[in-house]
Amino acid sequence: MGLDYGSGRTGVAISDPTGTIVTPLPAVRGVSARRGRRELDRLIAEREVGRVVVGLPVGLRGETAQTEEARAFAAALAERLGPDVPVELYDERFTTRMAQQAGGSADEDSRAAAVLLEEWLRVRGG
Repeated sequence: MGLDYGSGRTGVAISDPTGTIVTPLPAVRGVSARRGRRELDRLIAEREVGRVVVGLPVGLRGETAQTEEARAFAAALAERLGPDVPVELYDERFTTRMAQQAGGSADEDSRAAAVLLEEWLRVRGG
């Protein structure tokens, strides 16, 4: 699963078990609140996710406040999920721009999560 974290809305994408096809899912609102966390945890369990890749927003000049917020979100998620579902951070630079250019019917945050996950899978060899 790929996540494009945002305090208001977090984009979500999932790949098939072979890592060949990535599909954006509806974004989850308010993952910093209990309701949003429960929704995200439900999706992860329902989809039998084996790994979560969280986009790490790094600015052109390095780390920002958003970078630290994404790190804290990923750490809290990893703690909730435990060792059976690893949580990994991955540089998400330009994913939103690529999602905007690609277009599509899914919301922009989830398209960005799909771009992130596709790139992660490509770099990791599936």
